[in-house]
Amino acid sequence: MAKVSFFLFSLFIIVASAIVNGSATTEKVGVYELKKGEMSVKFTNWGATIVSVILPDKYGKLGDIVLGYDSVKEYMNDTSYIGSVVGRVANRIAGAQFTLNGVHYRLIPNEGKNMLHGGPVGFSDVVWEVNKYKKDGDAPSIVFAYHSYDGEEGFPGALNVTVAYTLHPGNRLTVAMKAKALNKATPVNLAQHTYWNLGNHNSGDILSEQVQLFASRYTPVDSQLIPTGEIATVKGTPYDFLKPHTVGSRINKLSNGYDINYALDGVPGKLKKTAVVKDYKSGRVMELFTNQPGVQFYTANGLKDVKGKGGYVYQPHAALCLETQGFPDSVNHPNFPSTIVYPRKDYKHVMVFKFSISS
Repeated sequence: MAKVSFFLFSLFIIVASAIVNGSATTEKVGVYELKKGEMSVKFTNWGATIVSVILPDKYGKLGDIVLGYDSVKEYMNDTSYIGSVVGRVANRIAGAQFTLNGVHYRLIPNEGKNMLHGGPVGFSDVVWEVNKYKKDGDAPSIVFAYHSYDGEEGFPGALNVTVAYTLHPGNRLTVAMKAKALNKATPVNLAQHTYWNLGNHNSGDILSEQVQLFASRYTPVDSQLIPTGEIATVKGTPYDFLKPHTVGSRINKLSNGYDINYALDGVPGKLKKTAVVKDYKSGRVMELFTNQPGVQFYTANGLKDVKGKGGYVYQPHAALCLETQGFPDSVNHPNFPSTIVYPRKDYKHVMVFKFSISS
């Protein structure tokens, strides 16, 4: 599935045109860095994207553990949502349509007849404003903001969105995604789409990385990866990661790899442990916590001959994604947790990444 890119300009600092409420505005697109101790994270305001995450391994050697590109131009032409924030509604909407409060909405399809990650020009393909940028101190942070106009990609209502990235002591990165519906009820389901490889972005596949997911149920899908509406147990399936397993231990039982939403255990709306990923070669460990009901586990099945950082070519299973989210196609499944946001009741999505070295 190809995304739409409109801008081809120079490396790292570019001037791009964005359309907001029908009027053109000019925003600079750049790369911004946060540092705390030995941890460094870079971002671009094109798609509120994570560009790099640099951490030491068990030998003290620094390495970049996320897939990406060398220039902003390449992010603008990316078709895999690498590192970006996707929305207004992440994942798939069947038939690119839904009914809300008696009104039927037709969206812009971009994966066959369905909508994926917000449509042809979702939040990953726009310029975000830099609201705040604090490079240092106890909690270095950057806040990106975007105004989504009423009718954008077919969605009802104007929406103000912010994404705040903050570094904390102990190699922790928090992501706080917020949205405010201004005049109409609307579906909102934002997701952070970073591709992780704890062995380093150029270390090959992630099949030997160990994953544990704190989810005893998942949402089965049809041939188009649209949920059937069932919420099924993972017991007895290759989707069971309640106990740690390597990614590759049962992947051959699936037709293409993992690309599935899990219904997380724990109290809805409360911060809960979501996943643990370990890479034994580097010793790096990543723990993920969220307040969302689901997480999409994706093993980069669609990557093929993607030229990334330093000219390294990414192939299928070069990384894994853990996209915390509301359930896919919730707008068409009343039994799924609602993703509808109403005026005066804001959306808040929190992710906490904690990095360490295994003993």
